[in-house]
Amino acid sequence: MDSHPTADRIYEMVRRRLPRISLGTVYRNLESMAQAGTIGKYEAAGSQRRYDGNPAGHYHVRCVSCGRLADVSVEAEPALDHLVRMDRGYRILGHRLEFVGICPACRQEKECDTSNGSGPSVDGPVKNKGSELS
Repeated sequence: MDSHPTADRIYEMVRRRLPRISLGTVYRNLESMAQAGTIGKYEAAGSQRRYDGNPAGHYHVRCVSCGRLADVSVEAEPALDHLVRMDRGYRILGHRLEFVGICPACRQEKECDTSNGSGPSVDGPVKNKGSELS
């Protein structure tokens, strides 16, 4: 199973065991569990909402090539909340941090394409909307 499946993916899996279940029932239950803090809900602009079995604060890394989303084993940094509060005056309720990159599987695929002369290298800087990363 995906570590961060969409409601559609969960529906497909549940439907194998409960053929009469509706997509609406899956959505309602996922939303209820997310509101109760039993599961995490991951929402990124331009992509489907995903659900996370780990509701504790943690960071994610997303592949810009295939969309894969994975947990990062780096401890969440609560000091960031304080820094932002001091900088902007907000009452910070928490934060989410997403790293973006190219996953090992896509890198390997692109490296194969590059060695065949059919694609660009993936080791250079990645450009993000509105900012330059090097």
